[in-house]
Amino acid sequence: MSSIPFDAVLFDCDGVLVDSEPITNRVLAEMLGELGWQLTVEEAMRTFTGKAVKDETALIEARTGFTVTPDWLDAFRERRNAALDRELIEIAGAPVAVRALHRALGGRIACASGADRVKVRLQLEKIGLLDAFEGRIFSGHETPRSKPAPDVYLAAAAALGVDPVRCAVVEDTVTGATAGVAAGATVFGYSPSDLGHSGPEALRAAGVAHVFSDMAALPALLAGWQGPSA
Repeated sequence: MSSIPFDAVLFDCDGVLVDSEPITNRVLAEMLGELGWQLTVEEAMRTFTGKAVKDETALIEARTGFTVTPDWLDAFRERRNAALDRELIEIAGAPVAVRALHRALGGRIACASGADRVKVRLQLEKIGLLDAFEGRIFSGHETPRSKPAPDVYLAAAAALGVDPVRCAVVEDTVTGATAGVAAGATVFGYSPSDLGHSGPEALRAAGVAHVFSDMAALPALLAGWQGPSA
């Protein structure tokens, strides 16, 4: 019997398993600069981290006057994916944590991302975790609503055959944490000191049950979980 007091663990991908946000937002800032909206990488991260670019077209159009087309989004994804393939690294401790929880829960883990499926699979393969999530990858692009709506987490729980209330969700942004909380899950907020992750106070305000900063410590944290502190 599992020592983990949850029926499944559902992971976000960007910023939780892979350190992708600086790369993605650098490419995005470059392409927005080509349209006349000059942003630093840090400004792009503050504006877009945790959100799907396809859901931010109104903002891009308002700042650039450019009508975002499917071709432009395809070009962004192509340039982004090429950069990720060259440069991506894992979040420290994530592979060890994933493998441990996969064993403890008999494979009842999933990756539930707001990103497109091609990107998620590319990233998991790049860090050697695709096999751990094969058949249990869920994309917000394939649900009626993206995060902060709970759809992608509800889809993951349903596919695993578990009640969302019996799931632990691991997120690093307010947008994603809001989605997990709305799904009814217990949300654990990963918040190291690096840029690109939401801060502890913002995560707690979004309803996360616990904030932590060391991904390698996640299995022990979940195994010892007895509910939020009073």
